[in-house]
Amino acid sequence: MSYLEPLFWLALLKIIWINVLLSGDNAVVIAMACRSLPDRMRRTGMVLGAAVAVGMRIVFTAIIAVLLGLPWLRVIGALALMYIAVDLVVPEAEGEEGGVTAHDSLWRAVGTIAVADLVMSLDNVVAIAAVADGNWVLIIIGLVISIPMIIAGAALIMNLLSRFPFLVWAGAGLLGWVAGEMFLSDIKVVEFLGEASVHSLEYVAAAAGAALVLLIGWTMTRLRRPAHPHA
Repeated sequence: MSYLEPLFWLALLKIIWINVLLSGDNAVVIAMACRSLPDRMRRTGMVLGAAVAVGMRIVFTAIIAVLLGLPWLRVIGALALMYIAVDLVVPEAEGEEGGVTAHDSLWRAVGTIAVADLVMSLDNVVAIAAVADGNWVLIIIGLVISIPMIIAGAALIMNLLSRFPFLVWAGAGLLGWVAGEMFLSDIKVVEFLGEASVHSLEYVAAAAGAALVLLIGWTMTRLRRPAHPHA
């Protein structure tokens, strides 16, 4: 497919659109991971986070056929995503600023974004790879162009998190919802339950994932609270 052909540009638009539509949860992760950074570091964190998110998609697209064929991959990914969701929400609930320097916080935030995107990009790259039909120029250009759109989404969400702190918990619940869906779609889980049962339990598993993240986060907050000295 040549860049001179209309089909090339149509496919490029499709890839950009798919990435924007499927990057809402990634924007939430970027915003939540960067919300505690100093103001001067937030823009850097969002740019690096979005670049990492796109880079992960490029790498995943190269090896997606192998990855999707591995049993238990989505189960492991779902557990990792739930851990990230709890880790993001508990410090906010405790009111801790953290004892690390701004530099350490920046790279910790970028690392959190990288791991979260690693486990959330499976479905995204399948759609992108299907549209590109093996054309790497399309894949890379489409994903790179999507970076500013992801940053804009993360910036908007971060502003909302600053104004409405309870949305941090909503963001954690969203990640738990994604984790529940991912767990149920694992090859081994589908084999064990059957496709019909998996389809009927889709929303139940997603809701259970969200509820479990919120319950664990709330419990950890309650357990750690007595350790803080009273004023």
